[in-house]
Amino acid sequence: MQLPIEISYRGVEKTDEIDNLIRTKADRLDKFCDHITRCEVAIEQPNQSQREGSPFRVRVDVRVPPGHELVADEKQTEHEMHEPLTKIIGDAFKTMERQLKDLVERQRHEVKTHVEERALITKLFSDYGFITDGGGVDIYFHRNAVVNGDFAELKIGTEVRFDLSHGEMGPQASTVHVVSTGGPKL
Repeated sequence: MQLPIEISYRGVEKTDEIDNLIRTKADRLDKFCDHITRCEVAIEQPNQSQREGSPFRVRVDVRVPPGHELVADEKQTEHEMHEPLTKIIGDAFKTMERQLKDLVERQRHEVKTHVEERALITKLFSDYGFITDGGGVDIYFHRNAVVNGDFAELKIGTEVRFDLSHGEMGPQASTVHVVSTGGPKL
């Protein structure tokens, strides 16, 4: 973890065994998300005066940039009154692992959807042109695909970002964004 874990106890006796279990489980969270900035764990036994036992509550609070706070809050139910605290801790961390997996997957998907390729315009005609990517593949684009510029102002050698799609005749750019202008206009 990037920051030390904070463990608080309320109505529960602090033991090295519980501390070590929590630290081990928290270290394991790095396996699912390597950019956690904060991890707080609260262990509670709120109703110590119950006749049938005292339920435990374990809350794991994790912060992940940019601005995500994940919370796993596990409580014993009436039929779980005699489950050990270690099981409730394990359940809380399993819930947090699932939340971290989901968050990381969403973050990866967001990154993938925003990746745009870059290339140079190599051929221009009256209503369309071709972009050549780094691998030497010609990619067709229509004048209507140019988003932030006027097609008539484009030049050979202009650097562009584009979204790649596949048309009937092969690869084509569905959107073209001018990054920088190139050589002389033809």
